[in-house]
Amino acid sequence: MRDFALEKYFSKWEFTAKYHMTASDIESMSLSELLAMSSSKDRIRFEQLWLGYTETYGHPDLRSEIAKTYETAMPSDILCFAGAEEGVYIAMRVLLNREDHAIVTVPNYQAAETIPLDICEVSGVALDEDKNWTLDIDRVKQAIRPNTKLISINFPNNPTGAVLDKERFQALVSLCRERGIYLFSDEVYRLVERDASIRLPQVADVYEKGLSLNVMSKAYGLPGLRIGWIMTRDAALLKKMECYKHYLSICNSAPSEILAIIALKAKDKILEHNRALVNHNAEKLGAFFNEFPEQFQWQRPDGGCVGFPRYLGPKDTNQFCEDLVEKTGILLLPPGIYHSELIKTPQDRFRIGFGRKNIEQGLNVFRDYLLS
Repeated sequence: MRDFALEKYFSKWEFTAKYHMTASDIESMSLSELLAMSSSKDRIRFEQLWLGYTETYGHPDLRSEIAKTYETAMPSDILCFAGAEEGVYIAMRVLLNREDHAIVTVPNYQAAETIPLDICEVSGVALDEDKNWTLDIDRVKQAIRPNTKLISINFPNNPTGAVLDKERFQALVSLCRERGIYLFSDEVYRLVERDASIRLPQVADVYEKGLSLNVMSKAYGLPGLRIGWIMTRDAALLKKMECYKHYLSICNSAPSEILAIIALKAKDKILEHNRALVNHNAEKLGAFFNEFPEQFQWQRPDGGCVGFPRYLGPKDTNQFCEDLVEKTGILLLPPGIYHSELIKTPQDRFRIGFGRKNIEQGLNVFRDYLLS
């Protein structure tokens, strides 16, 4: 397997940089804060929890709560994983073989490209940078081959924050249905759109060969739980993924499952808080970039808590990001991290995150650096 460039970069900087301004999650909470949201019954269940193995598919109550976040799902349509990354890995390994072909939208989370590339031939379809990172369905259609097995998408997108418009989304689903192609949809930023009216349906709710990936890490702000899942109505495929999971995590952490149940029962309160924080930070970030129009080009993302601004300054963008973290402790993700083997990706953009609290502290240091 290829190096996971993003995680390798984070391994170096994530816990040493003073200002983590490229985080892809929303500010988390303490264990005591989460438990304060629980019912007395669930709190007792957590405190008296038996620390043995758990069910491979996930705790029945957890799968029940997850199913409630979909329009059509039954608990039996859910398979839980140790984070979203295990879900991506298993789905690709189960769905694809050497004779297949896959299509991946770019830019995307690195694993969406590199795992399929380790299995079969893969084509990249670029999001249109000049049209707010939308997806040209005709380009997808042109990339389809007789052996195309899978199309992989990610909306709201990481790193651009783009949300596909509903007409294009429906056209993509129709195209996949017409050709019998699986549609894998990374939906980890769903529910954190700037406007609920642009929110897309979840793929597995509207397509019988759709797979919807989600996780407690992003919109819910609880990455430490390491609880992710896939929803699909393809029962045979779900069983194959469950069997593959036996070789990896086997099962999820028992405490994490109970805490995820508590969080999902309190999801409305958690999401309301998280959306307010993201909106507040987006305003601060927009005002900051407006101070430096000759150095940055910024458009607020449609969803999620990361953006992909263009750097207009005199330095190479990779050098700019490296110089910034070394001199100030401000961590951004340079464009080299979003390098694709499939198509040319923009090398004048960097990823910035705006889901963490106290964004003003980092912006103040950032401002001083730019003015020095």
